[in-house]
Amino acid sequence: MARDGLFAGFRVLGRFSGSVPHVLRYHGRHRQFYLAVAVGRSVHTYNVNKLGLVAVSNALPQDITCLAADRMLIFASYDNILHAFARNKEVVHTYEGHKARIHLLQPFGDHVISVDVDNVLIVWNIQSEEQYLQVDFDKATFAVSAVLHPSTYLNKILLGSEQGSLQLWNIKSNKLLYSFPGWQSAVTTLEQAPAVDVVAVGLVSGHIIVHNIKFDETLMKFQQDWGPITAISFRTDGHPVMAAGSPIGHIGLWDLEEKKVLCQMQDAHSTAIAGMSFVPGEPLLITNGADNAIRVWIFDGPGGTGRVLRSRMGHSAPPTKIRYHGQNGEQILSAGQDGTLQSFSTVHEKFNKSLGRGSINKKKSKKKGLKLDTMALPPITVFASEIAHQSDWDGIVACHQGYITCTTWNYQKTSMGAHKLRPEEFGKHKPIDIYATAVDITSCGNFAVVGLSTGRVDVYNMQSGIHRGCYGKERAHEGAIRGVAVDGLNQLVITAGSEGLIKFWKFKTKDLVYCTELSSSPSGILLHRDSGILGIAFDDFSISVLDMETRKIVRTFPGHHGRINDMTFSPDGRWLITSSMDCTIKTWDLPSGCLIDCFLVDSAAVSLTMSPTGDFLASTHVDDLGIYLWSNRSLYSLVSLRPLPADYEPSMVTLPSTCPVQDVDMSGDEETCDEMIEYVSPEQLGEQLVTLSSLPESRWKNLLSLDVIKKKNKPREPPKVPKSAPFFIPTVPGLIPRYVAPEEENVTQSKVVNLGVLAQKSDFYIRLEEALSTNEYTAPLNLLKTLGPSHIEIELRGLAPEGGGSTEVMLSFLRMIGMMLNKKYNFELAQAYLALFLKLHLKVLSSEPNLLEEVSRLSTQLEETWIHLQTLFNQSLCVLTYMKSALL
Repeated sequence: MARDGLFAGFRVLGRFSGSVPHVLRYHGRHRQFYLAVAVGRSVHTYNVNKLGLVAVSNALPQDITCLAADRMLIFASYDNILHAFARNKEVVHTYEGHKARIHLLQPFGDHVISVDVDNVLIVWNIQSEEQYLQVDFDKATFAVSAVLHPSTYLNKILLGSEQGSLQLWNIKSNKLLYSFPGWQSAVTTLEQAPAVDVVAVGLVSGHIIVHNIKFDETLMKFQQDWGPITAISFRTDGHPVMAAGSPIGHIGLWDLEEKKVLCQMQDAHSTAIAGMSFVPGEPLLITNGADNAIRVWIFDGPGGTGRVLRSRMGHSAPPTKIRYHGQNGEQILSAGQDGTLQSFSTVHEKFNKSLGRGSINKKKSKKKGLKLDTMALPPITVFASEIAHQSDWDGIVACHQGYITCTTWNYQKTSMGAHKLRPEEFGKHKPIDIYATAVDITSCGNFAVVGLSTGRVDVYNMQSGIHRGCYGKERAHEGAIRGVAVDGLNQLVITAGSEGLIKFWKFKTKDLVYCTELSSSPSGILLHRDSGILGIAFDDFSISVLDMETRKIVRTFPGHHGRINDMTFSPDGRWLITSSMDCTIKTWDLPSGCLIDCFLVDSAAVSLTMSPTGDFLASTHVDDLGIYLWSNRSLYSLVSLRPLPADYEPSMVTLPSTCPVQDVDMSGDEETCDEMIEYVSPEQLGEQLVTLSSLPESRWKNLLSLDVIKKKNKPREPPKVPKSAPFFIPTVPGLIPRYVAPEEENVTQSKVVNLGVLAQKSDFYIRLEEALSTNEYTAPLNLLKTLGPSHIEIELRGLAPEGGGSTEVMLSFLRMIGMMLNKKYNFELAQAYLALFLKLHLKVLSSEPNLLEEVSRLSTQLEETWIHLQTLFNQSLCVLTYMKSALL
């Protein structure tokens, strides 16, 4: 069910892989390979040729811990329950029977084998979901740690154990066929070699044994010094190469003919290699790891080593700060605890970029490699970006955790920039206890303003990296700088210090303009440049809003029950959205000064950013690798923006998955909910107000000029009948097209004119006659409002005695106009109808005393109404002139 709040979960960005090994599948009809990866509670399916996401499965109740696949189904387990997905999407089978967590899966023809951590092996019938066989192993003598179905071995499976021994079982007869003594080390993985009867065995000791299970003979033995073997795969495109993964992210490639190491692929992943598989018949190796990366390596160069052909990667550690980049709302810049700065596209994963890791010296870092890099900078804590001049020089500036130097980054080149921004006196030695705390970049992209923990605020040129001065004599504040902001026109710089002061400085001259004391120490500030509104978060968890024009606090909100992590404004500056360690995300409406939305999440939101187009709110959370998008429901559905009561209890909302969430149609519930009833504007807001009709001008504006329009539109020559007229369904003339009923169409018209038809009264005429006795003029007015200009003229002409009408009906029409003027609604229609009526029937009116009396009464009424209108206009103009000229 969709939540009845302002924001609804949409999808997650930047999550591609976990610690569960991937599965490679071949689709016979499509003639291509697909890659299934477990990400959280869902299974992502990618095509190998482009590494594009083609399907996302429905989410399971918990995170997937084990994955396997056969030709038709994908098997995924969490805890002790096994599910089977069909069409990469929906769960079609559920297998329940294990008492402990499942840690091994093996598809086996019409059956699937699962092994849990209590050493219970169950063979399931896939279609009937029944247990075909259950085998309990003794943990002390044979703890199952790997399972494999050897090729061409009918009904047989090979099991590896933590004790090092292997067993070959016949599942159909439930018999142990053979026991292999092993190599005195626990088995971690089993992999079928391209040759029949040959199996590769990976051990905890780092050994890889290539063994013939038919003759129980070891063919080859290799050793890797990087710890236990995590995955093994064989190349099948004509090169006798075996690849083996390690827990530290290195891959060893072994030449099976020469029986020696071919080459090493170091730092293929920053964490353990979870899964590894060569694409059959192609020089492609696919790897995935817990560092949230999938990589496709191609072996097309000399030396036998692979290079990255395609990859999908996110942060390997949780993001700490996110901000939208640019004004189109399609890129989100994200800084993570892994030290990288990345750009995620909200449109498609292929537009994602990684700007790399911060480094003191890039050249030295490249020589040392990822693991031994002592030049790596700490993670980015705060950054600011601007797209102006980003193609000319660096457009991003960032502060690093506990580090005095700020770095620049180039979005176009997707790399770290050319400059290191730090005060000149710290050029040679770097103090430990002084570090950059806040940063902002001007809207023109020329200058960066950096605040330090000592209270100093410096300005640097982004193009040259030159120091351009500082604010204050020695420092801007007594305490640490908690936030800096520059207005949109480079006129003012606002700084916030931990001592509880907000200071306004002239950007160019560096002079102090204004200083205001706050009620508490600020923890951060955020400026909405377009509206000149400054959001201030305090250490006492409250929030204030300061207007830069008046330099006064204009709104104060109670805030949260925990430290405020981040704030963001909506593009129009009406909403301030805040996140806190109390796990709530709150939306404050600035014009009304009220809380209009609040919801709870499982883990606290560390950073927030609102799209410049207003369609999405993006958030990152504690210990979570993803960037979560929340759609703004006010753009596409009816959302109540009423203030929430003081005792409002927010509801818990689950974080969205990778697949976009379809918003459930709540139209049936909306009618019954008092808060969600759509407001219908009354015909008249107040009795003293003059209300116009909602009709278009074409219905009444040209009523006095119809004769001129008819002359202009008079055809020069009679219309010609086409030789073969196309078939048209006959319609009744009028503003609203209606088809002629069959019985009306078939009636043969007599050539003799019926005088009764000519004398027939119109509906409008009849209702005016009825209104003389009832004094209710709403029905004739509503009827007249539906007619077009020409039809209105015909109706008004027919009211006079020479047109078949009567003076009584003319009197009734004038009374209808009087009723409209009395109630002060449909005001422009009353003027237009009366003007046309006077134009058509002026002679008749002058000769009839009762009509003259009614017209004089209308004249007095019109004059009073116009005087009332003039008074209202004068009052409004007076107030407007005062507001424009008064000095606020």
